[in-house]
This record gives sequence, structure tokens and C-alpha cells, in this order.
Amino acid sequence: MSRQGQVIVTISMDFECFGGTMGIVAGEKIVRAFDQAVRLRAPVVAMTCTGGVRLQEGTLALLQMGRTAAARARHAAAGLLMLSVFDSPTTGGVYASWASLADLKAARRGAVMGFGGPRVVEHVTGQPPTPISHTAESAYAHGLVDALLGEDDIGPWIDSVLGFRDRPLIAPTRPHVVMPADEHGPAPASRTGWQALQAARGKARPSGLEWAGLLTTSWTEIRGTDPTVLAGLTTLTGGQRAVVVAMDRHARGDGAARPGAAAFRLARRAIGVGARLGLPVVTIIDTPGAEPGPEQEGDGLAGEIAAALQALSTAPVVTVSLCVGEAGSGGAMALSYTDRRIMTEGSVFPVIAPELAGLVLYRDAGRAAELASRLGLTAAELLQLGAIDEVAAGPDLVASVRQAIARALEEAVPGDRDKRADEATRRWLGTRAVCRQ
Repeated sequence: MSRQGQVIVTISMDFECFGGTMGIVAGEKIVRAFDQAVRLRAPVVAMTCTGGVRLQEGTLALLQMGRTAAARARHAAAGLLMLSVFDSPTTGGVYASWASLADLKAARRGAVMGFGGPRVVEHVTGQPPTPISHTAESAYAHGLVDALLGEDDIGPWIDSVLGFRDRPLIAPTRPHVVMPADEHGPAPASRTGWQALQAARGKARPSGLEWAGLLTTSWTEIRGTDPTVLAGLTTLTGGQRAVVVAMDRHARGDGAARPGAAAFRLARRAIGVGARLGLPVVTIIDTPGAEPGPEQEGDGLAGEIAAALQALSTAPVVTVSLCVGEAGSGGAMALSYTDRRIMTEGSVFPVIAPELAGLVLYRDAGRAAELASRLGLTAAELLQLGAIDEVAAGPDLVASVRQAIARALEEAVPGDRDKRADEATRRWLGTRAVCRQ
């Protein structure tokens, strides 16, 4: 089929025919569909309603799980989009193979979903699944699908993923947040480091969620389970399709939400979607830092930060980061190693919170104000250091930011991230060498 001049390959499974199961012929059709999509450079839209692999055909039917997964891998390697919509039921070897390998996934509300169907689960475990498990709602709550859809939502969701329809990001109402940022006290350029940090921590200041809404005209969520980071397949205000990953310090209502391991897993997944589809990745940074508690340590926080850094550092697409507030230490750097780094004039990027610096260096958090002015954390200082590329400022900050991002997407090339970091490092080392002489 085609839509607005775009060829689209569809795969649809009908439960009325052999329970929608994947036998040998069905597996062959699915493989051919993916390979045809590669030849046509076409996205694949899959609609599943299936009991899984066709048991009557034995192991040859089971082999289709591997064949179809390999076919989807070829399609993904070609940089082509796949989306799946799971109807009721979607279980077994279809759910556990090609259907779950989509870039974005949605489920119909109330759908039965799971590797094992309810009867299988009861037989194996000795008890029936709970009413809330093995459902679309459970999959959505666990971040296994990106959207939960009613009948009338399916077409618009598919259109938004394919870029045929704008679906703006709907941000929750936050009466305490002023749009754009409410500036008080001295102008950003004349603030001390401590004043700049306190302003960046202001609870009235918009965070990543609000900025994502200002910078995009369409947003299809790439879902995770940690609300401190959100991601979407988007259209930017200039019309450019992109993947956006945004930190939201207001996510828990205290203006100081810290991302955990799951937040960085979501970021890594979103960066991967952009990399596979050849879309630029824009990250919006605003966090006091990663959550360092025991639960997050047990969930692999450090490894997930490292994996997010690696995903950005190896991305074959242009990457841009925008710091709109406080960028706390390694939790912020995880999403900031990009080809272009932009900061708003009033934002800050400390190596560590000055209070924590006082504890580490002097066992005295009370020296935070003193250390804030020594850490070189303001946008102007970081620009002079060569650690960032541009400071967005002016009476119309939103317009300034949009223009800075548009310039970055037009001028940057993948790999500029390393050039800037190498140059800043070598410049510092050269200065110190001259001083020693």
C-alpha cells in the first residue's frame, strides 16, 4: 500500500484463520514482506492478533521465529522503520520474535498479551495469571509498549509514527511553572556561580518536558518506566524529523527529580532508534544528577550511564544537546556528549553539585557557595573553555534556542563530538605545559 506517496509494507494476522498462528507458509510470507520492504526502502506496519506458532506444523513452524527475526534484522540494518500494533490476543512465538522487534509498539486497550497464554500459564505455574498480568495495560505500565490505544486511536497513532500527522506533546498542567523561564535577580551574565546555580534550580523554571513541547510540533512517545526522562519520535518546529530525549526535573513534583538506571536505558533505546533510522538525536538536559541510592546501584546505574554515553559517542547521526537548567555531573553528561552542545544563558553545568564538592574536598557542605564560583559552571565560562559550542540568549529565548538547534543540525557532522572534546583537552594540556616551562 502507499500513503501520501510513501510505499508501506503491511503485515496483518487474522485470528479467525487458524487462530492467527504462524506456520511455515505464514513465516515465509512474513520473511518475504520484510525483504520486499528492504527492496522498496519502505517501512513495515504490523497488526498482530495471534496465538503464536502453529503447533500442528511442529518444529518447522518453530523455526519461523528465527527466520522472521532475521528478516526484521535485515530490514532494521537497512535503516527502515517498523511499528507493531498488538491486538487481542498476541502471544507465543509471534510476540517473542519479529513482532516485538519493532522500533515502536502499541497495544489495543484490554488486549491479552504475553509469551504464554492464560491457559498455558495456569498449567505451568499451577495458578491462573492475575487479572492485571498478561494484558496490554500491564505491558504499558512496564514500558513494554509505547502506546495504549482505543479503536479510534490506532490510525492516528500509525500516521504520527510515519510522519503523516502531527500529534503535539501534551504536557501535564503545572501551575508553578512559568513559560518561558521567569528570570529574577541579576541578569544571567552578571550572576556569580552560586547565583546562577540557585536560579537554575528555581521551581518556576520550565524543565525538559516543557522545552520538548516548545521545540516540537509532533511527538510519538518512546516509552520508559522512569518519568524523569522522556523520549519521542518527533517533528521539530522547523519540520525536521528527529528523536528527542528530555530530562524532566519536575517529574516527581519537587523540582529535583533524579534519573535512575531505567531512565538511561530508555535514553539508550531512543538513541538507537535515531541511529537505525538515520534521524538526528536532540537531548534536553536538566537534572540535579543521577539517583545514587542502593536500589539504583543494584539496577546497574553506572553501567547504564556508561552505555548511554557509548550510544551517543558511536551514533552515526548528528547529535545535539541543549542544557536548559542545571546539568548535574555524570548523570547529565550521559546525554551531553554530542556533536553540538548548546546552553541557555542562565543554565549551569557543574562537574558536581557544589554542596557535594564541599563534602568530598573539605567534608563541609557549607562551602558550596564558595566552590560554586570556582567550579566554572556557567554557560559563559564553559563557552570560553571550549566545552560547549553556543550560548542561546536574548529576550525571545525560545526563538533563540530554535535557531541554535536548526544551525546545529545543518552544520554538524557525526564525530564533531570527539573533535571538540579533544581540542578542549589538548588546549588545556598545552596551557599547563607552557606554565610549567
